[in-house]
Amino acid sequence: MWSLTNSIKDFEGSCSSMTAGDRAREFSEIREAVVAGVPELAAMTDARTGNLSVRDGERVAVTPTGVPYADIDVQSVPVLTMEGEQIASDLDPSSETPMHLALYRALDFGAILHAHAPWSTTMAVLGAELPPVHYMLAAAGGTVPVVPYAPFGTEALAKSAVETLEAAGTSACFLANHGLLAAGSNVEDAIETAVAVESTSRLYLQAQAVGEPVSLTDEEMEDAIEQFETYGQQSDGA
Repeated sequence: MWSLTNSIKDFEGSCSSMTAGDRAREFSEIREAVVAGVPELAAMTDARTGNLSVRDGERVAVTPTGVPYADIDVQSVPVLTMEGEQIASDLDPSSETPMHLALYRALDFGAILHAHAPWSTTMAVLGAELPPVHYMLAAAGGTVPVVPYAPFGTEALAKSAVETLEAAGTSACFLANHGLLAAGSNVEDAIETAVAVESTSRLYLQAQAVGEPVSLTDEEMEDAIEQFETYGQQSDGA
């Protein structure tokens, strides 16, 4: 039977026998995935206020804290175990690492993006959930909920984010008075979810300036979610 304890021991044993070069190569794929997603993160959030992580099994690569986006390269990206032990990079990981790790431990995500995207952050400041006014919210799984306010980087925020996403069954949420959190199976998926929530937030707030937005029904959203599951080019296995 698979054992998490044995898996961690095997992983730690393999790390102890690796050279620094071996470890760098071992983690290169998830570190490269983080670096590849940084330009999209930078386009969504001001200054250095966002963060992005990628998970591969029991390892998580995450953007370093306080580093300008243009200066983030593969070697600067920290890698941690699921328990929070840093095993690569001399730079400190994002201050929101506790939230990323808590979400990975609780939910089946492969990548997580947090940004202070303006329209989503407006929703967060309003403390307002985003109803399904457009089928693009199928990317997030439906109505985007609000996580109650807690100081950034705290275990309280991490716990609340997990509880909110578990209850809502979505892959995105607003952190009250803070910003947007979006997740997916990989970096591209997390970015797509974040873009869908940000653009729908803009449409929703613009529509409110004119009248009362009309939401899709539960059945209509369920149909949209099903369509999204088979949207795009499908592999025939050849």
